[in-house]
Amino acid sequence: MSVYLLINILIIFVPLVMSFERKITFYKKWKYFLLSLSIVSTGYIIWDIYATSRGDWAFNILHTMPWRFYGLPIEEVLFFITVPYSALFIYETLSLYIPDKKINYSPAVSYISAVVLTAVAAMFYTQYYTFTVLLFSAGFFLLAEIKMKELLRSRNYWLFISFMYVPFLVVNYLLTSIPVVLYSSQAIWGIRITTIPLEDFFYSFSMISFWLYFYLYFKRNLSSSN
Repeated sequence: MSVYLLINILIIFVPLVMSFERKITFYKKWKYFLLSLSIVSTGYIIWDIYATSRGDWAFNILHTMPWRFYGLPIEEVLFFITVPYSALFIYETLSLYIPDKKINYSPAVSYISAVVLTAVAAMFYTQYYTFTVLLFSAGFFLLAEIKMKELLRSRNYWLFISFMYVPFLVVNYLLTSIPVVLYSSQAIWGIRITTIPLEDFFYSFSMISFWLYFYLYFKRNLSSSN
């Protein structure tokens, strides 16, 4: 078993087992998860394939299985299944035990964040990883503010995002310290928190936020139509 496959198993094991717990019953929400997965994970996998072929990052053959999907280790593809599953399970569990509350949040925060992130992305347009994750983060702020503004005003959203950085730090530290993933110095700032590139924090924020956005979108719209 490869190191990367083991990491994937550890990511999803507890959430998958606990999905059938009678209070959480996350298995009843699998269709919303799968729909979100089909949009967000597909988009990020396509970008991953392109970025890998361009040389923005590479995967250590010592810690991945030999099978590839358009240049990506099979474990990398699985990562876009195990991580959103666990993340959305955590969101549902958090929402079950912590009543949500509307927080004061000005639309200006979203628009200013989007402008600043886009401006910084433009400054580093030759560093492809930096450029892309900043644009994706800007895109989320705009999408959520225009289409689902209540999400950004949800206390549980910000609690969820904050909490998700705990497993993020553990998993990404393993991936970058072993290392499983090797980054090109041409594609990133070079600033690291321990061994984790600073860009990974924006990557995680945008990807997890998009997963949650589409999960809640389908949950709201498909539930109301039944």
